[in-house]
Amino acid sequence: MKKGIALLMILLLVAALFAGCGDEPAVKETELPSETPTEAIPDDVFRFTRENFPRMDGSTACVPLGQALASVLLGESRDDVADLVQFNRTTQSFRNLMAGEADILISGEPNKAVWDEMEENHFEADTYIFGRDALVFVVNENNPVDNLTTDQIRDIYSGKITNWKEVGGEDAPIIAIQRNEGAGSQALIKKLVMKDVEMAEAPAEYVAGGMGELMSVVKSYDNSANAIGYSVYYYAHDMEMAQGLKLLKVDGVEPCRQTIRDETYPHLNAYYCVIAHDTPEDSPIRYLYNFIMSEEGQRLIDSEGYVSVMQFDEN
Repeated sequence: MKKGIALLMILLLVAALFAGCGDEPAVKETELPSETPTEAIPDDVFRFTRENFPRMDGSTACVPLGQALASVLLGESRDDVADLVQFNRTTQSFRNLMAGEADILISGEPNKAVWDEMEENHFEADTYIFGRDALVFVVNENNPVDNLTTDQIRDIYSGKITNWKEVGGEDAPIIAIQRNEGAGSQALIKKLVMKDVEMAEAPAEYVAGGMGELMSVVKSYDNSANAIGYSVYYYAHDMEMAQGLKLLKVDGVEPCRQTIRDETYPHLNAYYCVIAHDTPEDSPIRYLYNFIMSEEGQRLIDSEGYVSVMQFDEN
């Protein structure tokens, strides 16, 4: 393992509790300011091995980051560490953490019911926002529509708008593909777009169990360009899962790293790193948690195509 790559960071935490009064919340969330670098500790203090490496879990979109972390910290190839990165998707990963079946989560935002479940079970967690992403909408590249407003998207997924001609497209039915309940992107569309409006009940063939499945369905449903779906920007763009598809502008803003970073794109979400609050300070779990928010960890996140909390010059 290269010297310097495996250096672990002692992170000075800046506590930031969720807003509210009364009992202490189940989740403590902190975000490291981009101007606050951390100090490395020498290699001889601690070294990751396969035997002590934390059990990671999280969202599908975070699998490449999990592989990168394991590869860098263990000094093995991504293929060799693939067995350490068996993520169980957003909702299940949080339940695995609560059940003691995972040590650390690298995840998108779960639905509100998950946070409630943690509180009901008196499970206290330390939670960092380590990166940013966006909820994006995709159509077949041959669909002439390039932009939708948030109101139009809400009307499409509530069933109020059912034909592409109503939003400037061709006279054809809109096939609104949804994700399954428990998926991170399903939680995001409800939180960021639908808000208090109920989503239309989708036929089984309109519900995709995974992001890859959603992309495939939107690209070729019924051999037409009439389907629309949603995902997170990293998965659709950086993993190149949107080949044959087009990312729509929303409210006139194109989703890209710059509009996510400067928050001009309207529908943003966070990536979370989560561990149990009572994790010891000298635990490998806490070391990995701290590494993710160190400057070295943030540079790794940025190099993997995620929008890190710390900002670095893009060459």
